[in-house]
Amino acid sequence: METIQVVLDKSLLKATDLAAKRRQINRSALIRQALQRHLKYLHELELEERDRRGYLAQPQREEEFRVWEDAASWPRP
Repeated sequence: METIQVVLDKSLLKATDLAAKRRQINRSALIRQALQRHLKYLHELELEERDRRGYLAQPQREEEFRVWEDAASWPRP
């Protein structure tokens, strides 16, 4: 692991310390977990945007999803 320096304002530092204490971990571990979760979130956003661009470039045709709509509908009495 590498050691870095991060500047936090007082209120954020206090909230960080309280959250770390509640989770019974140290400040560094809390910040690592938060950063890992945020990076995962950013990656998911990138994947969603890639899919969105793909569907905009090549929209789904009605016949491609009609089969699923028929299968998902309730049978008529």
